[in-house]
Amino acid sequence: MIFLRHGQSEFNLHFTATRRDPGIVDPKLTPLGHQQAAQAAEALKGRDIRRIIVSPYTRALETAAPVARALDLPLTVTPTVRERYAFVCDVGSPISQLRANWPQLAFHAMEEVWWPAIEEPQEGVLERAALFRAEMAALDDWAHTLVVSHWGFILAFTGRSVTNGEMIEADPTKGAPENVSWRHH
Repeated sequence: MIFLRHGQSEFNLHFTATRRDPGIVDPKLTPLGHQQAAQAAEALKGRDIRRIIVSPYTRALETAAPVARALDLPLTVTPTVRERYAFVCDVGSPISQLRANWPQLAFHAMEEVWWPAIEEPQEGVLERAALFRAEMAALDDWAHTLVVSHWGFILAFTGRSVTNGEMIEADPTKGAPENVSWRHH
């Protein structure tokens, strides 16, 4: 399977420059982030992808949309692959707002407020990654899956820190990474 980290968001732009949380709730992609999403869509055209799983954060949905169009596939939205809740940007948009902004998408079985109320401990992200790893490993066709996610979740799943718009392949049958370094990106 392939993980794609969302393109550069408004949060990433400001946080990279200042190393301070700019306080942006559910940030959108920057122009560079949209360019990274378009580049990912182009790069993935030749791949045999049959399923796209995406986090409900706006930055992930905006990254996944051009990929879904390029591959003519629907998006499966799930909070399982969301970012670790640690910054203001990890406050999401309520499901009613997401449905209004993305009427073509299904937000099945999701609560109106689907992100945690308090900072998520590192162990929480590792547990979500383990759950997702088991779910994916149980599928016969996991190798044909694209997951559009976030720095923290991809780190918890693979043990690797990836940059905005970067892709990394992972085998869910291989088990969890031996160590995960949570130093901020």
